[in-house]
Amino acid sequence: MRLLESGKPDFKLFLQKIRSRRGPVPAAVADRVRGILREIEESGDEALFRYTRLFDEFEITSSNMEVTADEIRDGLAGLPQDDLEVLKTAAGRIERYHRKQLIKSRMGAEDGGIRLGYLVRPLERVGVYAPGGLAVYPSTVLMSSIPAKVAGVKEIILCSPAKKGRISPLIIAAAVLGGVSRILKIGGAQAIAAMAFGTRSVPGVDKIVGPGNSYVTEAKRQVFGLVGIDMIAGPSEIMIIADGISDPAAAAADLISQAEHDPLACSILITPDRSFAGRVLECVASQLRDYSSGSPARSSIAEYGAAFITADLAEAVEVANSLAPEHLELMVENPDELLEGIRNAGAVFLGRYSPEAVGDYLAGPSHVLPTAGTARFSSPLGVYDFQKRTSVISFSEEALAKFAGKTVRFAELEGLPAHGRSVSIRQKPDKS
Repeated sequence: MRLLESGKPDFKLFLQKIRSRRGPVPAAVADRVRGILREIEESGDEALFRYTRLFDEFEITSSNMEVTADEIRDGLAGLPQDDLEVLKTAAGRIERYHRKQLIKSRMGAEDGGIRLGYLVRPLERVGVYAPGGLAVYPSTVLMSSIPAKVAGVKEIILCSPAKKGRISPLIIAAAVLGGVSRILKIGGAQAIAAMAFGTRSVPGVDKIVGPGNSYVTEAKRQVFGLVGIDMIAGPSEIMIIADGISDPAAAAADLISQAEHDPLACSILITPDRSFAGRVLECVASQLRDYSSGSPARSSIAEYGAAFITADLAEAVEVANSLAPEHLELMVENPDELLEGIRNAGAVFLGRYSPEAVGDYLAGPSHVLPTAGTARFSSPLGVYDFQKRTSVISFSEEALAKFAGKTVRFAELEGLPAHGRSVSIRQKPDKS
């Protein structure tokens, strides 16, 4: 893990390295996904089942694709009660938080016979993708499905790859707690295609959310426009702004917590205290001894881990804003003071006792966050992602007469006479 001083050439080069680590999608991946999408669109279940047999060693049919009520019951029964209680606690906190995000339809009257407003309606059907290979993330199922349930989505379809036909009981439990309507044993780019196009066995959805590997991510990119998606997720990152009196071991543990996700994950400490930075780097090296030489944590820290030395905490905030991190910890004495200056971050964690991990699991806000600098223009997943707004416009005869001349002229300025005529014709006694 390197030590860099802000403003120096090596510091600027490292910032560029962080920003460019997502890189372009390999042509082989994009082409492979394009072919899978085309086959699913053209052949539906036939292609979907063929790819599932190939990748998941599962003789799937339309009759065994969906997790049954008996499988749900057995999955829940097989979970230790304490583990189920953990999921229930998380689900309750996530739901309470997201109920505060609901917005309602609104109409307002202006003087002169004009009424303007908007209708708010939930999406009809949403697809949630849950990885199901070596990594199983029930937390992401909760964080993706509960906001949709709170929004009022009528049908939530969960797709997860089922090696040899088996879905993790943790995924099943999270799906039940998250209000999922159906759990389907399909994964990969083929599951994204099935949800986007619809097949005989898989209903087409309005929006697809949830993380996945490079093929899943690329499939979401390619179907965007036909359906909505949450985001194109990039490598994760954590940044910690710290003063010199924080616990260096805690800061080191938080940095490693994101590094264990992915070799491309980025873990950055930003502090004006050089001595403290040195202690954190020592703690990182010590704690990494618990990880194997080939672990993502070691690779990530070696390639994208750093401590930045800034002139003061104000400069630390500006450095963080320039990188727009997914997770930003303010490990300082008065975090609320720094919060006022934060413009770009997916989630901000205040103080010395708010580790990023608590946000991953049960703080309440969704941990589906913008990554790779996209917090400059996007937001965490929330209820608002599952609601759509329709503008409502009402003009009385008198109100239209008041604005008719300027409306007609505006249409003339744009060379669209039929637009103007649709207004002016209403101003004549004879409307024929």
